[in-house]
Amino acid sequence: MSNELMNQEIREAIDAGERALISLRAAQDKLNSARNWGIFDMIGGSFFSSLMKRSQIDGASEYMAQAQLDLRRLQKELRDIQVPMDLKIEVSDFLSFADVFFDNLLVDWMVQNKIAEARGQVEDAIFRVESILMDLRNLENRPW
Repeated sequence: MSNELMNQEIREAIDAGERALISLRAAQDKLNSARNWGIFDMIGGSFFSSLMKRSQIDGASEYMAQAQLDLRRLQKELRDIQVPMDLKIEVSDFLSFADVFFDNLLVDWMVQNKIAEARGQVEDAIFRVESILMDLRNLENRPW
């Protein structure tokens, strides 16, 4: 592979990684908001706080689904330059119906745990993508 072609492939991988980071950070923001609404819900919130939390979870799920697409694109681009990567994010609608319609502390606690798990997955993915991007930027414009 020529130097020019290799740099183009690296640039495409960097672009894909940057798109993935945008989606992951947006999901992270929504999950942080869902966590905050969940805490409020647990300490005496109302039907409204449950709905707001659910709205933030739904938004996070959308961004996580987009991040999955972006990460698949990044995987494809990394394969083009023979760099292995295995990043997966699980998106779940765990307990959404029960949370709004059977609002109690146990269900709220279970939902908070799922939010925390999702936040951990997103934070891990962000860290891994940032590491990959740093490596790719170090490779960029290198003589092959």
